[in-house]
Amino acid sequence: MSCTGHGQLQLIADLPSSLDENSGMAVFIDSTVWIVEDNGNGDNIYKVDYKGKIIQELDVKNAKNRDWEDLTTDATGNLYIGDFGNNDNDRKKLAIYKLPNPETEPGEKIDAQKIKFRYPEQKKFPPKKKNRIYDAEAFFHYDGQLYIFTKNRADPFTGKTSIYRVPDKKGNYKAKLVDTLTICLDWGTCRITSADISPDGKTIVLLGYGKLWKLTDFELDDFSGLTIEQIDLGIRTQLESVCFANAHTLLLSDEKRDKEGGNLYSYILE
Repeated sequence: MSCTGHGQLQLIADLPSSLDENSGMAVFIDSTVWIVEDNGNGDNIYKVDYKGKIIQELDVKNAKNRDWEDLTTDATGNLYIGDFGNNDNDRKKLAIYKLPNPETEPGEKIDAQKIKFRYPEQKKFPPKKKNRIYDAEAFFHYDGQLYIFTKNRADPFTGKTSIYRVPDKKGNYKAKLVDTLTICLDWGTCRITSADISPDGKTIVLLGYGKLWKLTDFELDDFSGLTIEQIDLGIRTQLESVCFANAHTLLLSDEKRDKEGGNLYSYILE
């Protein structure tokens, strides 16, 4: 496999054309990934192998794909779908769907529990353009909590992402604002599209359109002392998903746009 034309990313496979709008990814076993698509697509999750073939598809019961934007898992094997895409900052009903381990699902459907939430700081739907900071495409699970990183759509652009926390149990919650980070100031590459945390809980990765940020030296209730390392991936496709395959290997994917992207990649995180 060659990384020619893909910057620092190693190409694993072309994803199926039916998943051109892939938006979230999670790993349970080696050499396969589970994928969802975003707004306008079905209420389904898809298992894809490293040859780019869909090998399983499950209909998600009790769930509606308003704008599914990321996937994450917990230590006991549950899968979470982030239905919090909010391009226009006008959604009042946001949700995360909690599913049992899809690897053990015997049929063609899988049940979902709904975790409803809202951002208590948002008062207008939509707010003024300078306050449009309530879109989200990125989250991860750790120690009973779901951590959401917002996608900044403010005009003028501020480069900030807000970190919110929501319990991982069915319910209706006010999301807790944990902290706000300034990532970088380039609109084209500095909006956060996906996130994950390492198995040992010591490293967070945030993804943008061609850049990756490695966060260390943090506490999940206090990011004031953290270290942020920016990594230019050398590619400018619409990267939408990142997850840890193991302690040092990341998997990434991008949407298909103008004959570019639509691939599954790997990257070794040092």
